[in-house]
Amino acid sequence: MVFGEFIKEKRLAVNLSLRKFCEMAGLDASNWSKIERNMLPLSYENDKLIEICHILKIQDGTPEWTKFFDLAAVSKGKIPEYVYSDQNVLEALPIFFRTASKEKPSEEELNKLIELIKHR
Repeated sequence: MVFGEFIKEKRLAVNLSLRKFCEMAGLDASNWSKIERNMLPLSYENDKLIEICHILKIQDGTPEWTKFFDLAAVSKGKIPEYVYSDQNVLEALPIFFRTASKEKPSEEELNKLIELIKHR
């Protein structure tokens, strides 16, 4: 799932039309529609994203909150902060990417990745 799909699903779940939501959030409906259709990357800062979460009744500390900010980061072309703030996770990223692209990691690299996942 990408940010646009997720956010539209959440907006509809709280019965807000695009126009009403944009009015509440102080957003341009035309641009926001493009974000929901994944035609425009997200460019808003965290303060605005937190405001959007509150409008959509996404509670801080919940899995939905985390998913919202993870998808928002990816939509902005960034890696979520908790990934690059943890040195062990950061070091495991090349292993993960190679594995995801079907390039077989060494046994040592794979074990390191497994250990990292177990301790999360």
